[in-house]
Amino acid sequence: MWCVAPQWPAHGRHVAVEFVHPVIVGKRALPAVNIEAVDLNSALRLLSRPGDVLLAVSSADDPRIGDLMFRSEAWGLTRFWLGAGPTQPAAAVEHVVWIESADPALSARSGDMVLLYHLLWELTHVVFEHPGLLEPEAVCSDDVCVTCSDQGVVAEVRTVDGEGIVQVIAAGRSETVDATLVEPIVPGDVVLVHAGVAIANLSEPSSVSRTVAR
Repeated sequence: MWCVAPQWPAHGRHVAVEFVHPVIVGKRALPAVNIEAVDLNSALRLLSRPGDVLLAVSSADDPRIGDLMFRSEAWGLTRFWLGAGPTQPAAAVEHVVWIESADPALSARSGDMVLLYHLLWELTHVVFEHPGLLEPEAVCSDDVCVTCSDQGVVAEVRTVDGEGIVQVIAAGRSETVDATLVEPIVPGDVVLVHAGVAIANLSEPSSVSRTVAR
């Protein structure tokens, strides 16, 4: 698990320390690292692997976290946003744990924030100890599944090869994609890919996908 908390660095360090040591004596520790970098995007893109967890602790209006959450879906990360403020994050992430508060800084200094990630830490260990608490996700066993093949995935453009062909990273894997429909496009853009074709540029300010929360 990668922790980032540029607004409140002490919380990022605290979360990482909690997950590294087990809540149940004799059980395994969970690997967790707090990242403090000027360029969080570059650091996490380099260090993370598909399937890793990203936990951010911040208010909803921190643009560094918003952009990181936006891009990290393409890197294959499971994203948690834990924080405080009058409104929840607009970025679409898998999980939001939130304190409704008029003053995010005041909430960050209170014990409420610590209580939230202590609860998350303890529940994580309990689930590992009792895996039957969670039902396994349904796995498609068909060779060709109409539902699965109809999904769009978020991808980040790495290189533009010309003639509408770009190299992207989607779910942490490199792919070659036809970007003719969304040209012009540049490295760093985030696109929605369906069946090997980029069908929308999510980096455009008008993109609905950047403002709708799950």
